[in-house]
This record gives sequence, C-alpha cells and structure tokens, in this order.
Amino acid sequence: MPREIDYYALLGVSRDASAPEIRERFRVLAREAHPDRAPRERKAEAETKFQELTEAVNVLSNPERRKAYDFDRNVLAASGGAGNDADTVSQNYLNQGISSYKDKQYADAAGNFALAVHRNPQDVRSQHYLGLASARSGDVRTAVKALETAIGLDPHNVSLLKDAGTIFRQAGLFLKAEKAYQEALKWDPSAADIRKALEDVRAQRADKT
Repeated sequence: MPREIDYYALLGVSRDASAPEIRERFRVLAREAHPDRAPRERKAEAETKFQELTEAVNVLSNPERRKAYDFDRNVLAASGGAGNDADTVSQNYLNQGISSYKDKQYADAAGNFALAVHRNPQDVRSQHYLGLASARSGDVRTAVKALETAIGLDPHNVSLLKDAGTIFRQAGLFLKAEKAYQEALKWDPSAADIRKALEDVRAQRADKT
C-alpha cells in the first residue's frame, strides 16, 4: 500500500495511539465498511477501502512495521518541501542513506548521509538522518552534532526535536534532552509520548543530582 495514505487519519486515531486502541478502532470501522454490506454497484470500492483499513491496522499494530511506516511518512513530508533546484548528488546520497537505514545498515546509511551533508550542510533532512543513523551505528558524537545542527536549521520540527531528545538522553545529555522535549511540546502540546519522555528525563536528571 503506498505510503501516501495516512493510516492514522484513515483509522481516525492519534499518532500516539496504542496498538489495542488501533485494533479496537479497526473493529468498529470494519463492521461499517465490510464489503458484504455494500450495494452491488459499490462493492469494488468497498473492497478497496476494506483492504486499506486492514493494511492500516496491520502496519500500525506491529511495532517494527509502524516504525518503518512513520519513518517513510517523515521522509515523504520532508521531501515535499524540497525545492526544484535541490542538489541532485546530495539527494542521491540522501536516498541511498534512507535505503540503507531501512535495511538496518546503519553505518552505511550514516556514510551516505554524511556525504549528503558535505554537499549541502543546510539540508535539515540530511542532518536529521545523519543523527539517527550515527546514533544507531554507535557514533554518538556525530549524532549529537548533526542533530544540534538540524535543530538550528529547523527549530519547530516536532519529529526532529523528539528524535533529538531521545538520542541526547541515550548519550546521557539529560539537560539537552529536556530542552528538546520542551520545544517539541511547545509546538505539539497534545503529544502524550513526548510529555512522558520529558517526565522521565526530568526524573533521571533529579536522580543524578
């Protein structure tokens, strides 16, 4: 199913909905949208819609598939804002890095993202993904530097701030993590998962003092 479909919107659930909430929502919608209930002339349309709902619940109730889906959606959203004059070579490195990242080849992904950043240091996506891949491959110093650069370029990006908070926290940089989560909540106050992460990192900071 194409990543252009917003499965969260299709099911009518929030992005931090739990798997049980998603499955329950699917059961409600499935009863209403089942092809057997559709008139003959609309059965094909109903079958397509039902398949989309089924794919949505299968993806969003599976942690690994959901993570991959969210990553793809973030890439899609970011690429939609790219200008027509974007550097082609940098974009190629970025695409190769994304492919490697999805294959869990994190060191290779980080190498491609680093090349993309070298070509275009002002590209938020490349800096963001360099941070993610570097953290996964164990290069925390590069991860932190890239994420700090990305935040400087796009300080209102909730997804970026959330990822940065997570990686800063993993690196033991609790104050930086707290600030990142605070900024993320400023732009998305309804994000319960970010609020919980902020509470947790504050507790960790308190334990250190």
